[in-house]
Amino acid sequence: MIAVITGDIINSRALPEEWISTLKSALEGLFGKNINWEIFRGDSFQIELNAKDALINAIYIKACIKTLKKADVRIGIGIGKKSTNSTKVTEANGEAFVNSGFAFDTLKVNKVNMALKTPCKAFDANFNLLIKFALIAMDNWGPISAEMIKYAIENKNLKQDKIAKISGRSQSSVSEALKRGHYAEIIELENKYRNEVVKLIKK
Repeated sequence: MIAVITGDIINSRALPEEWISTLKSALEGLFGKNINWEIFRGDSFQIELNAKDALINAIYIKACIKTLKKADVRIGIGIGKKSTNSTKVTEANGEAFVNSGFAFDTLKVNKVNMALKTPCKAFDANFNLLIKFALIAMDNWGPISAEMIKYAIENKNLKQDKIAKISGRSQSSVSEALKRGHYAEIIELENKYRNEVVKLIKK
């Protein structure tokens, strides 16, 4: 099984043009192996990657985009098999791609900015509820919290004093921004997802 992320930038036309360079930078900085991505229709993107790395990368993209004032992103994560290979992500096909499209299409209906779809309904129900709770924090990240969370994800093995040096802020400012953004709880969710999706793949 693989994961496919389908996303778009919300109200991109109302944002400063720098959103496109911010998105490209985020996609170029994704974590894990076997990552393939493509931007299409101007403000939409699709990523093929390992299933266990899907949620951390979705969170990372959101953090990167929300460093821009009033910017946000919609993300649908699909997990499943791949049946058709292609050098272009948008031309490949299979269960993971169908599930990603389905998850993305439910976002507006369910009034959420992130959701997932897998072959297991129980998995989906559990994690979509947890993601919904996490979005209470993530949708409300200000640019500073989003930036510190971006740095924290990029440097997950570094302590806050090191992140402070990288970001040019004080350690207390970094600590407050991460706390305000509920970084610890969101990473706890990501760890739970990573553990459970490995079990799902083995079934």
